[in-house]
Amino acid sequence: MSIEAVVPFKPVNPKSRLSTVLSKAERELFAEAMLTDVVMALKEAGCNPFILSTVPLHCSYARVCVSTEELNPALNNLIASSSGPLLILMADLPLVTPGVVRRIISSSCDMALGPGRGGGTNAIFIKDRARFHVDYYGASFLKHQQIADQAGLSCEIVDSFRLHTDVDEREDLVELMIHGRGKAVDFLKSCGFSLSIEKGRVGISRSIEE
Repeated sequence: MSIEAVVPFKPVNPKSRLSTVLSKAERELFAEAMLTDVVMALKEAGCNPFILSTVPLHCSYARVCVSTEELNPALNNLIASSSGPLLILMADLPLVTPGVVRRIISSSCDMALGPGRGGGTNAIFIKDRARFHVDYYGASFLKHQQIADQAGLSCEIVDSFRLHTDVDEREDLVELMIHGRGKAVDFLKSCGFSLSIEKGRVGISRSIEE
């Protein structure tokens, strides 16, 4: 039986910190491209993905559930609504691969966590939903470790560059341009983005056609 995998997604006005380089309409298209890359990686890894969207969303490649609740109550209600293993994977991880997903869901521990930058949590795999709840925002990675400890759950930390790299800032686009192979990097290239050297470091620039 394939493992359920939920991808929380905000289609309207996402990624506000990229507003210096992308318009609102472009950010929405870019977010959808990243979502596609994530869902495709999940499907190739043998998972059964679905999108937990904040508004109705047409999607031809995955089922969509809509919740107007905040992220934590929406996910905790989902966790409590059924049994069996569940993978939670963020939608802004366009570098994630089927191999990384398989690594998470093959953990021999009760659960697995994929840390993000700045103390965030980019992936959570739980085998027994009844013994765990999520608490995102702030230093959520530390909070999720504490929740696991208090519940007596063994927890594997999956340390992966491709899982660690969530795309929020202009600088994050550099990693995507270098390592990306999917819809998200194709979208950036179609918008005129390319790599550049800035004071000896790799940066990103954009050419706008007249």
